[in-house]
Amino acid sequence: MREHLIDPMAKAPSKTMLSFHEAVRARRSFREFRSEPLPHATLLELVEDAQWAPSNCNTQPWSVHIVSGEKLSQLSALLHAKNDAEEFTPDFGFDMGAFYGNYSARKDEQGKFYYESLGVARSDKEGRRRAAALNYSFFNAPHVALLFMPSFGDNVRVAGDIGMYGQTFLLSLAARGLGGIPQTALGFFAGAIRGYLGISDEFKMLFGISFGHPSENAIKGPRLGRAPLSESVTFHG
Repeated sequence: MREHLIDPMAKAPSKTMLSFHEAVRARRSFREFRSEPLPHATLLELVEDAQWAPSNCNTQPWSVHIVSGEKLSQLSALLHAKNDAEEFTPDFGFDMGAFYGNYSARKDEQGKFYYESLGVARSDKEGRRRAAALNYSFFNAPHVALLFMPSFGDNVRVAGDIGMYGQTFLLSLAARGLGGIPQTALGFFAGAIRGYLGISDEFKMLFGISFGHPSENAIKGPRLGRAPLSESVTFHG
């Protein structure tokens, strides 16, 4: 197919962007955004970059829906209502209790870090509920990218492809001085989102990414570090 021969650099934006080394370290999960939307040309640049993500056998199994403006406000109202009613419709399970060892410790550290940054005590159940519900206001971001996928086999490899697409999208944001946050919480209402946007049941939702200009508070806020390489990398040879 002729489209396989296109030059991936042909549509590269001319403005100065961060290097890969800078972008991969600038990327972080922002949870507060300015409300102004991005230009449509920027949205196109982001998805053009993400389209070059790798995938098994070049299947490119992502089906991405970007929601903005009034449609986003209406979706937010729907998700808050579904969350309040506990009407969850996930396509994939997510068990917070399944983590163990260092993985569980890192999960707990992130939760403690987040709630303390909001001034919410561990014993404040209502405060924690309100904080979790910020997911369904998209942290005030002007856009959300909802990542859907077809179902093949056990879905593990397809989900890996979607993860690589999501990371490429996030790095494209970071390179432009923008930000995003991948949200598993949005996947808890996959069925409701699918119905609202008129998406076929053939496509399953893994997660979403809220994105835009991070607020000044978010940019200046502290961030979690990373484990030493000795915990995750083994060299052989």
